[in-house]
Amino acid sequence: MDMIKLHIGGEEKKDGWKILNIQKMPNVDYVGDISDLSQFEDNSIQEIYASHVFEHIRRKNITKTILGIYRILKPSGKFHVSVPDMDVLFKLFLNSDFNVKQKIHILGMIFGGQMDDFDIHYFGWNFQLLNGTLQANGFKKIEKVKSFNLFNDTSEYSPYDVPISLNLTAEK
Repeated sequence: MDMIKLHIGGEEKKDGWKILNIQKMPNVDYVGDISDLSQFEDNSIQEIYASHVFEHIRRKNITKTILGIYRILKPSGKFHVSVPDMDVLFKLFLNSDFNVKQKIHILGMIFGGQMDDFDIHYFGWNFQLLNGTLQANGFKKIEKVKSFNLFNDTSEYSPYDVPISLNLTAEK
């Protein structure tokens, strides 16, 4: 398998990137679950991008999933990960100026939209938890970034004038 860049959970076609998604849809190159990356060889991926996917992993599968990502990344490969930032979302939810509709919207970002069987959030992340988990599983040079400037997705979503995503780049 040639060295590729892998967009996990994506739909948007982009030159130089292949898409892995749990659902078969247009532009998807590989159908599969982020928790089972056995279809990819060791050290075969240059970069991995996963925006608002990691919260969909069951807690019992988190370590296995991170180790799978680490395994398929080439040495010095980059893992770009974006998740809903629980620190931000909890503060927004506790804002007494927000109405019921706004609070339900925030709860959807915390627990998932639940529009299908895959749209459920099993775990919530903040910097301390995600950074610590990545470090504990071998990643280094973990950097918080405002934007990846890669895809048009929820990594830069700011519905209440504050970004709701935690964006990290980690190196193998």
